[in-house]
Amino acid sequence: MHKLIIGCGYVGLSVAQKWLEQGHAVSALTRSETHAHEFEKRGIRPMMGDITQPDSLKGLPESETVLYAVGFDRSAEKSRREIYVEGLDHVLTEIKPRTQKIIYLSSTSVYGQSAGEWVDETSVCEPERENGQICLDAEQMFEQHGLLPNGAQRETATAVILRLAGIYGPGRLLARMQQIKASEPLTGRPDAWLNLIHVTDIVNTILKCDTDIHLESHYLVSDSRPITRQEYYETLARLIKAPLPQFAEEAPGQPALKSQRMHSTERAAGLNKRCCNKRLREELGVELVFPTIQEGLPQAIENT
Repeated sequence: MHKLIIGCGYVGLSVAQKWLEQGHAVSALTRSETHAHEFEKRGIRPMMGDITQPDSLKGLPESETVLYAVGFDRSAEKSRREIYVEGLDHVLTEIKPRTQKIIYLSSTSVYGQSAGEWVDETSVCEPERENGQICLDAEQMFEQHGLLPNGAQRETATAVILRLAGIYGPGRLLARMQQIKASEPLTGRPDAWLNLIHVTDIVNTILKCDTDIHLESHYLVSDSRPITRQEYYETLARLIKAPLPQFAEEAPGQPALKSQRMHSTERAAGLNKRCCNKRLREELGVELVFPTIQEGLPQAIENT
């Protein structure tokens, strides 16, 4: 079978390796000659193109499954809306007649809840931040293209949307590890909730969605235990044998400071909510390898 990855980065490369091990042919879209050479070395067929340039997508191959995992690249000199919404529209227009299944990586930033509420796939999505609104607008592109499952047998492609919590894993902790070792104060509320997911469990979820099973339109992909920022950073500090982190105090009446080195876990975690993964575990049947950071952080640090 042929698989196509659009956005072959941290998660996409890991999925590509698994697909190659399963004997599938894998192609990946890139606009970088350097990345194209790296893909070739891994056994991935590079496809040169740019999602913001529709004409460059004409050569995308027919594929049983398309993994869409595009992140925001500031070097592209494009806005988030141009990449996440308009770029996705271009790709869907081109590939939907030539694939059976599209697995789309979205974000829990589509939720706007901010008082520690629990959220799941049925929760209202009313993001207040621009990033969350853009992610939600991107998700709605699948409805506009008629690609979300509706219970009936489909003759066209079907999409499944995976709303990812903050991603961590080997190689994704360096900035925060350095900050904690240097005893730099952390900004933001220590009691705010974080929702995390290890890259291994994201990959396993994608592979599960690529099997011949019934899929709902959306899955919230988070581990089984939301934690406070204070617990997360104290656990990280203990594991790397660094001083316990200190949080910078905020002046009364002043908005929370924004760290210039905000970690991906915080960008994706959003506005202080708690994510429920019941559908992921009980309906999709994903058994998490790292159900909490107690299992996941030591593995990530050891392999960083």
